[in-house]
Amino acid sequence: MGDQEESDVAATMGFSGFGKKARTFDLEAMFEQTRRTAIERSRKALEASEQENLKPKEALLPQQVGSHSVLCSSVTKKVSSSSGSSNSGSSESDESTDEETIDPPMPPRQGKPVSAEDPDELIGPPLPPGYKDSDDDDDDEDLQEEEENPVKRIPDSHEITLQHGSKTVSALGLDPSGARLVTGGYDYDVKFWDFAGMDASLQAFRSLQPCECHQIKTLQYSSTGDVILVVAGSSQAKVLDRDGFQVMECVKGDQYMVDMAKTKGHTSMLHNGCWHPKIKEEFLTCSNDGTVRTWDVNSEKGHKNVFKPRSMQGKRVIPTACTYSRDGKLIAAGCQDGSIQLWDRNVNVHTKFHCRQAHAPGTDTSCLAFSYCGTVLATRGGDDTLKTWDMRNFKKPLNVVSGLTSFFPMADCCFSPDDKLIVTGTSVKKDSGSGKLLFFERETFQKVYEIEVTDASVVRCLWHPKLNQIMVGTGNGLAKVYYDPVKSQRGAKLCVVKTKRKDKQAETLTQDYIITPHALPMFREPRQRSTRKQLEKDRLDPLKSHKPEPPVAGPGRGGRVGTHGGTLSSFIVKNIALDKTDDSNPREAILRHAKDAEENPYWVAPAYSVTQPNTVFAEVESDEDEPHDEPEWKKRKI
Repeated sequence: MGDQEESDVAATMGFSGFGKKARTFDLEAMFEQTRRTAIERSRKALEASEQENLKPKEALLPQQVGSHSVLCSSVTKKVSSSSGSSNSGSSESDESTDEETIDPPMPPRQGKPVSAEDPDELIGPPLPPGYKDSDDDDDDEDLQEEEENPVKRIPDSHEITLQHGSKTVSALGLDPSGARLVTGGYDYDVKFWDFAGMDASLQAFRSLQPCECHQIKTLQYSSTGDVILVVAGSSQAKVLDRDGFQVMECVKGDQYMVDMAKTKGHTSMLHNGCWHPKIKEEFLTCSNDGTVRTWDVNSEKGHKNVFKPRSMQGKRVIPTACTYSRDGKLIAAGCQDGSIQLWDRNVNVHTKFHCRQAHAPGTDTSCLAFSYCGTVLATRGGDDTLKTWDMRNFKKPLNVVSGLTSFFPMADCCFSPDDKLIVTGTSVKKDSGSGKLLFFERETFQKVYEIEVTDASVVRCLWHPKLNQIMVGTGNGLAKVYYDPVKSQRGAKLCVVKTKRKDKQAETLTQDYIITPHALPMFREPRQRSTRKQLEKDRLDPLKSHKPEPPVAGPGRGGRVGTHGGTLSSFIVKNIALDKTDDSNPREAILRHAKDAEENPYWVAPAYSVTQPNTVFAEVESDEDEPHDEPEWKKRKI
């Protein structure tokens, strides 16, 4: 814009200019200057490192070095002084630029110890050789120790006790998120516990009896946690929602059918059941009728598939435990003849794996559990043994532990979340010791740890992988939860920190009582009565206690019927019954009114006043004067 144009604009708009002119930059010159500066600084740093290597190597302690800014400034001065002769021809502007363009120090590199011997790695204050942070070392040692010793991962430092009832807790179920626990027992009750909603009083928020008078044998949440499978001593399993309302009930089969595959459901008592790990609508049950059946929640008409375990002779055998594999492709069943049989989920004709003499014949195998890796199967037998099996070689067990007493047909075993331990419980007779929770190493089957739970049998055990907490059901009606404040998550930690809620007292209006010991009797207030005496007094008051009114005596009144009814006949009957006159001698009864009739004639006497003014009565003859020949009909009847 020329001077003429500027003057025209100023004359038109009334001001002389638009402010300062914009600064212009030569980008090529700036880039060239930056390149030269970088080359010069690299050369100076190389010379400084060479001089440093020539000096005797001494370790610098952190206390001998100041802050990052002091260190950087000292290094800058040293570099500028050492390169003074070689850069004598440089301008003062270059020196000022070098001093001003000092970048902030880079953070120290992770994963490698920093020492004064490596000047290239010396970013920040130098540290002595072999120097490490003590906190990091402790954490690394703890992690390494836990990896080497899985016992350190057992969360048993703290525990809480949930009072289910007075009888055996035979079923435990925990939803996948770990928010709710459900317990069932021999008292037919199913109780719901909410860890986030409970306080330190540890009370269940719901209790119900879904299967009437049948003992609860299995409770399990589905893979999504929205429904619960209930297996009791009846022939029909039930599915409940999270609040305890029934969603589905399995149909009962025809008990007169010979081929159990032709019926739509079980015909006798159930033993066990579980959900499919992948398909949230499918579950599995086994029964005393010799079948293992799969079901669909959305179809109540009948089972989806039926599996029939067979003995070595091809006869029917009763399955007492059943489960799915971790991937859901296999179905396993433990039978009363001691065998363990596995089928492909889609092929129910022949078994895919089987071991005929896995446990002692005639005993009830109480639990089958697959490891998290899916290659190992653990079985808890009724012959007081615990065994593990390799799915790739199912002919003989990997490890065996005997002498584990079990009195219950639902004794549990489970794997730890890291797959390195196997947990099971032992049973004891009454007043014969304490039931224990035993931990065995999976590879060697050495007993590495045990917990004395209570003076009753340990029936159920459950190790939740997300919460890292252990739930135990006992034979005296208790459900215990073991946890560690550091290693465990949520669960029992949520409710133990909450204080107990105070019981709500009945709101009563009381008058303030002022004691005046020296007041005159006329100003003295009556002594305050106790609540019990006041209640007894109110009980005697018919208005306050709503005492029912007594029956009406005599004829009814006020719309109420009398004692003997309100009809005429009832009134006459009542008067006849209450009449005390003796009418056995009518003559005497009439003569009682003779005097009143003579003094005040009203009915009969006025009629005979003219014709018969004098009343004539019949004369009574004595028995001596009465002739004996008088006919019978003339004789007076007395």
